[in-house]
Amino acid sequence: MITIIDSGGANIASIQFAFERLGVSAELSDDADTIKKSSHIILPGVGSAGSAMKRLKDLSLIEVIRSLTQPVLGICLGMQLLFDFSEEDNIECLGLISGKVLKISSNDKKLIVPHMGWNSLNITDCKWIMKNVPHLSYAYFIHSYAAPVGKSTSVMTCYGENFSAAVRQNNFYGTQFHPERSSVIGSLILKNFLEL
Repeated sequence: MITIIDSGGANIASIQFAFERLGVSAELSDDADTIKKSSHIILPGVGSAGSAMKRLKDLSLIEVIRSLTQPVLGICLGMQLLFDFSEEDNIECLGLISGKVLKISSNDKKLIVPHMGWNSLNITDCKWIMKNVPHLSYAYFIHSYAAPVGKSTSVMTCYGENFSAAVRQNNFYGTQFHPERSSVIGSLILKNFLEL
């Protein structure tokens, strides 16, 4: 059973449709027992880190997520919540991946923030969810905050400077881009996740 954690956000329906295209259904739930019993978990998010963490706290899901041992995929803000801290709302996050999520620098006047649109994936770890994904494939991004490149980084993207486009720490995976909006490449990444 695939469960999408009901953490709020506008990308939930598109994630469900993306799994339907792969021939599987994903249930939306904020029930701790349902989440614990699922084979694969999606942590979505469109919005702010502060509001998302508040919702997880109000639902008593923070420790539940931290305790999961099955594959978990954080998407966009969901990936950022896996880190220790977000500069957005200056909020402590789940602390599953070391590091601090920072606002994208707007020092370069040619760069528009949020970073929105298609950008290439510099794949440094071609296993796991990136298996068979060609180097420098394009994926769809929309975000104003990003995680610096670190030990957990498996994919980098450059927008003014390099940042983590995908990460992995133990059973926790994350994509800063939206696989559910990234055409064939996104479908392959979701398929790889289901095969973990």
